[in-house]
Amino acid sequence: MAELKTKPNDGSVEAFLNNVSDPKKRQDSYAVLELMKQVTGEEPVMWGDSIVGFGSYHYSTKSGQEGDWFLTGFSPRAQSLTLYIMSGFDQYDELMSKLGKYKTGKACLYVKKIEDVDTDVLRELVRLSAEYIARYNA
Repeated sequence: MAELKTKPNDGSVEAFLNNVSDPKKRQDSYAVLELMKQVTGEEPVMWGDSIVGFGSYHYSTKSGQEGDWFLTGFSPRAQSLTLYIMSGFDQYDELMSKLGKYKTGKACLYVKKIEDVDTDVLRELVRLSAEYIARYNA
């Protein structure tokens, strides 16, 4: 089985975020950093070279793959700010309808700029997802 390449490391979150070239994306990244830090009560950790993660859990799949992953996190990507909502979105229809302007993938929330979303709704989404993953994988 292939080993997961994205792992927690000792990289500096602050140095990583300070190197985000777009000033607006850098500012938004710091806003998300504070939001996730407050919601999870966890300190941010670099996962790989481009993801800021909070907390962790151990998972195993039906196929036998196992590993460790973060409860929630984000990455300032070129196209958008990517927030990792590990529980997915299916159970959060009501919250998602109030969130604002975004796109989603399986567990990724794509936001162009923080003003496009209601940060109180985002805070609740991150909280519920992190709690769900922590409880489900306890």
